[in-house]
Amino acid sequence: MFKIAITGKGGVGKTTLSSLLAHLYAEEGYTVVAIDADPDANLASALGFTPEEAVRITPIAEMHDLVEERTGARPGSFGGFFKLNPRVDDIPERFAGVHDNVRLLIMGTVRKGGSGCVCPENVLLKALVTHLLLRPKEVVILDMEAGIEHLGRATAKAVDALIVVVEPGKRSFQTAQVIEGLAHDIGIPHVYAVGCKVRNESDRDLIARGVGDLPVLGYLSYDPAIIDADIRGSGVFEVGGQVVAEAQVIQEALDERIGKKA
Repeated sequence: MFKIAITGKGGVGKTTLSSLLAHLYAEEGYTVVAIDADPDANLASALGFTPEEAVRITPIAEMHDLVEERTGARPGSFGGFFKLNPRVDDIPERFAGVHDNVRLLIMGTVRKGGSGCVCPENVLLKALVTHLLLRPKEVVILDMEAGIEHLGRATAKAVDALIVVVEPGKRSFQTAQVIEGLAHDIGIPHVYAVGCKVRNESDRDLIARGVGDLPVLGYLSYDPAIIDADIRGSGVFEVGGQVVAEAQVIQEALDERIGKKA
């Protein structure tokens, strides 16, 4: 099954793309696990979870009793002893929310000591991401912050594709270049770009030039209907029409490049 990580500068459309791909693969009958690993967690809304459904999905990092049970240390503690390989295999089934055959896990953030700290919360989160990327029977879509902090050399080869979402603009291109370099350093084999918030052919050309050697899988147009969906609290896939058609083009390009796995 596919393991897809999606990243890019904040606000470029990572969550929009993640939600669309999750629904497209679910419609094809795949078991889909979507992981919200962005500190500004809003994948639940984009997937179409109601506010009442979303609030029932507790971020893993905020489950202090679970973190302590699995690692042997209370969240927020530093410098003590705790397990570096905690049990996580039962977490996806126990703590994920489900909507339209998409299972959603929200990672949450470590609010003390920095996201790179060696602390119980981060150890559990990284172990969980590693477990999901390595187990074979699902499509996993990882919606990340502007980087690849949740990935490492141990899981790099399990990621079938890293998609860097970009919008027309130099800051977005600069972020994409940094991410491409980091992905190369840890050995992620397939890195692609997707253009988002595209208004016209000029924007497409700008993105194609701006991402350099990164192959572009496709483009999502700027669509006020997506903003309206956000205001209403409805899912992106429910918008239908052009945005879904464009996402299907991206999905097909991805399938063709890395091969659909049984």
